[in-house]
Amino acid sequence: MDTERVRRAYASVAELYIGLFGTTGQVHADDLAFIERHLAGCPGPVLDMGCGPGHLTAYLRSLGADATGVDMVGEFVDHARAAHPGGRWLLGSMERLAVADHRVAGVLAWGSVIHLPPSELDGVLAEFRRVVAPGGRLVAGIFVGDEVAAFDHKVTTAWRWPVDEFCARLARAGFTEVERLHRPGDATRRPHAAVAAVAPGGVRARRVQRLFECPADPRQ
Repeated sequence: MDTERVRRAYASVAELYIGLFGTTGQVHADDLAFIERHLAGCPGPVLDMGCGPGHLTAYLRSLGADATGVDMVGEFVDHARAAHPGGRWLLGSMERLAVADHRVAGVLAWGSVIHLPPSELDGVLAEFRRVVAPGGRLVAGIFVGDEVAAFDHKVTTAWRWPVDEFCARLARAGFTEVERLHRPGDATRRPHAAVAAVAPGGVRARRVQRLFECPADPRQ
């Protein structure tokens, strides 16, 4: 993924994007329920990777999850800090997380892996697996299609995945699928799916005082 190109593309439409998608009222109830089902009860830190305006991070926190939002677009992080002052927000990329191995109980990647070419997806899923503790969860939201294919997303090029193929990539990274949700498209939304997977092992993540190896941002 050309990270800088994607960052600039979202930064250029950040205000519009926030207006269209920046609250949980704009998220389908089935999607919110899926996220709650798999991440609300995590007994340790949860990362919302590519958190955008921060609404899903705030939603998880409202359910009791120890969630931190991470995004590479400064405009999104600034908005999230202003709109949800009780949360934690960091600038960062999913391709290289400043987190020690097996330190998090869950990862939410809701639409944040859609801009990864197939050749780069495995590396990011492996990075998620590195930071997730045994028994921890990954929830991913993706666009779906009959074959792996790029398409002209309104912000920048994105990819559709057959759900079975995406789940095979999760398995390759060391996750085990536990549930999937498929929703057809409508007049305003493309077909998409949600997949929940677990990192095998019997011991789930403990709460830790210092999740990130980098210094804390004083504005958090």
